[in-house]
Amino acid sequence: MKKTPVPAVVPEVREADGVIAVARAMRLLEAFQVDDAFVSLAELSRRAGMHKTTTLRIARTLAQARYLVQREEDGAWRLGPATGWLGARYQASFDLDNEIEPTLRALTRETGESSSFFVREGDIRTCLVRVEGPKAIRHHIRMGEVLPLEKGSPGRVLLAFSGEPGALYERIRREGFYISIGEREAEIASVSAPVFGSNWRLLGALSVSGPAGRLPRAKLQGFAKLVSQKASQLSYALSGGAQRAAPVRTQWHP
Repeated sequence: MKKTPVPAVVPEVREADGVIAVARAMRLLEAFQVDDAFVSLAELSRRAGMHKTTTLRIARTLAQARYLVQREEDGAWRLGPATGWLGARYQASFDLDNEIEPTLRALTRETGESSSFFVREGDIRTCLVRVEGPKAIRHHIRMGEVLPLEKGSPGRVLLAFSGEPGALYERIRREGFYISIGEREAEIASVSAPVFGSNWRLLGALSVSGPAGRLPRAKLQGFAKLVSQKASQLSYALSGGAQRAAPVRTQWHP
C-alpha cells in the first residue's frame, strides 16, 4: 500500500525567519544617520542592537543589491546607490517637487526660517521636501524623517483636514492654520497650513519652523498669513488651477 507523504511544516518556519530577516535589514538601514559618511561594523551593530556576525551577514546581503557599500581599507559601511534611487522614486510618486521646492525656498527667503512639506502616511507624517533656513541655529529635520501626527503643527493640520473630530481640529479648520510651540520638542515652534490637490484632496502640510526663542507666538501669527497664502497658491498650482487662489480656510469641505 502506497503511503501518502506527510506535509512538512518547514515553510512556516522559513516564512517566520524571512520576516525576521527583513525586519533586521530595515533596522540596519535605519541605523545610518543623516551626517554619516562611513560607519564601522561595530558601531552599526551597536545602533541596530544586533550581534556583529548577524550585522555583517545582513550588510553583505544588502550590498549585493547595492543598498550598502563597504570600504575596502577598513571594512566600514555606508548607504549604497539603491537607497538614493528608492528615495527618489518615493518622492517622484507624489509628482510634487517641481512646485513644492520653489515654494519652500520662497518661504525660507521671506521668513529667514526653515520650511518643510509634510505628507500623511497612515498614523504618521513624513517630511517629503525640506529647505533649511540661513541661520546657524535652526531646527533640523531630514527629508524622509517620520514624525507623530498628534504633536507639532504639521501633524495637527494633517489631522484636522483629514476630518479629525474635536474642538481643536474644528478651530484649525476654521482658521486654516495652526501654531505649535514646544509640542513635539520643548524648544521648537512652527506654523503650518494645508495644501490641496484636485477635488479638494488633502496633499500635505506646508510648514515654517525654528527655535521657540526666536519665534514667539506673535511672530508666528505674522508668519501664518504668509504660510496660508503660499499654501493656497501651491494648492492652485498642484490642482492644475482647479482650486482658486483663496484663503486656505475656505478650501476644505467635510
